[in-house]
Amino acid sequence: QVQLVESGGGLVQAGDSLRLSCVGSGRAFGNYAMVWFRQAPGKDREFVSGIDWSGGSTFYADPVKGRFTVSRDNAKNTVYLLMNRLKFEDTAVYRCAAGNTPYPGLDSRYDYWGQGTQVTVSS
Repeated sequence: QVQLVESGGGLVQAGDSLRLSCVGSGRAFGNYAMVWFRQAPGKDREFVSGIDWSGGSTFYADPVKGRFTVSRDNAKNTVYLLMNRLKFEDTAVYRCAAGNTPYPGLDSRYDYWGQGTQVTVSS
């Protein structure tokens, strides 16, 4: 059982940076792949980034590749998303999820979700 809480969102200007954090409450945190999703108003939820259980493999959606960096510290039960050179199009609610794969696919399942943190980028 893992419970997740995101933090670090806020209102920033285009070009600024934010670092999101997702803290898990369970001791089994290190057994899960962690994935960041986002959802903008009127839009479907989309994959942003993922990291495997050890932190050895990372994945990024094309719109954020080269700007965002995902990392994790299993000793702190925390996964991070460093968001650099933010764009207006990055505005969304960001949620972390724990599951079996760091990149969504037909074999993916995400059993644990945070409530989300709002990121708003002004232009």
